[in-house]
Amino acid sequence: MKIKTVKGTNDYLPTDAEIRDYLQSIILDTYKSAGFEHIITPILEDAENLDKSDGGENLNLIFKVLKRGDKLQRALETGSESELSDMGLRYDLTLPLCRYFANNRANLMLPFKAIQIDRVYRAERAQRGRLREFVQCDIDIIGSTAPECEIELILTTARALQRTGIGAFKIRINDRSLLCSALSAVGFPADSLDSVCITFDKLDKIGIDGVCSELLEKGHPKDTVDRFCQFFGGDAVTLDAVAALTGDSTVAQKLRYIMDTVNTLSDEQIKTDFDISLVRGQGYYTGTVFEIESEEFSGAIGGGGRYDNLIGKFIGEDVPAVGFSIGFERIFSILKGKESYRVPGGRKKVVVLYDVDDFVAASKKADTLRAEYDVTLCERGKKQGKQLSRFAQRGYDYFVGADLLELQELSK
Repeated sequence: MKIKTVKGTNDYLPTDAEIRDYLQSIILDTYKSAGFEHIITPILEDAENLDKSDGGENLNLIFKVLKRGDKLQRALETGSESELSDMGLRYDLTLPLCRYFANNRANLMLPFKAIQIDRVYRAERAQRGRLREFVQCDIDIIGSTAPECEIELILTTARALQRTGIGAFKIRINDRSLLCSALSAVGFPADSLDSVCITFDKLDKIGIDGVCSELLEKGHPKDTVDRFCQFFGGDAVTLDAVAALTGDSTVAQKLRYIMDTVNTLSDEQIKTDFDISLVRGQGYYTGTVFEIESEEFSGAIGGGGRYDNLIGKFIGEDVPAVGFSIGFERIFSILKGKESYRVPGGRKKVVVLYDVDDFVAASKKADTLRAEYDVTLCERGKKQGKQLSRFAQRGYDYFVGADLLELQELSK
């Protein structure tokens, strides 16, 4: 039998679990205080739903679940690989939310403001920063096209992150419709825009030269790629410049309104930057997209956007929706790596040592302390000093000796 976890999954020691529980609790508390409601969905989804979800490259990372019993045997006899699976593990929380809404909309009020904090699964190539099982913390608003939804999501998510102690961060914002209009304006045909966006999304990894080379390799005309490089490859592309290129200021005005309002409502404590290169990989995004970057640590720590067409795949009519997800594992790894980080506001911990004959008395003593402390019982070891040292290393603050008298401080 193997004792190691499956690649891409982790065990968490009690000290790690304490941090994870704390982070999830303050994120959930912040979400709830803003009027969002907690829901829970299954980790399993119908294979057809997953395959038709416009999840971009994530569709290649789905853990598929084999059919069972006679159904599996009949599928094997067909010789068709596509017949072997009828369900899979969810790769994010957006598709399950859309199915949930379609199934329960008669009992939900619009706009519906949902919270999901749960595990998702992707068949990633396991490596540092790439897990196969990980937690996402999502809030979504269903049933409104108003830009105030984006503002509320940005503010609520930012406030949750501020409470975690993650440090300074900024929020990059763009609009997929504005990006597509800009790409059309430099000459890319409408049926190629999804492919162009997939390449453009690699900008931070391969640079503008790498993006242009890949576009040429895909067979796009050189004059179109040259116009693309000239416009997108210079200094930071401004919102005004994109509006001038596309000849439509409507979307630009909406983005400016969102950023200005976030700035006003946060007393300039939440930074938002327009970034035309922000794509977001999922194909279901239809409008505003956003991503959070830590200013102290490299990499994104959250992202999301508007997906007005995805629910329509279930019910045959489009329902507007927009969501924001916190990258929980990234935040956890950053905070865990801070030597001075400790869960704030937690109750002090006490260990009550007992001899076997005094267990009942020790239990009563522990009960009297639990109104103020977290208390564990432990039989006194032969080497009490070593035993207490281990408890101190695990974060305990005090102990009560076998005499069951006063609290004594543990030396750290």
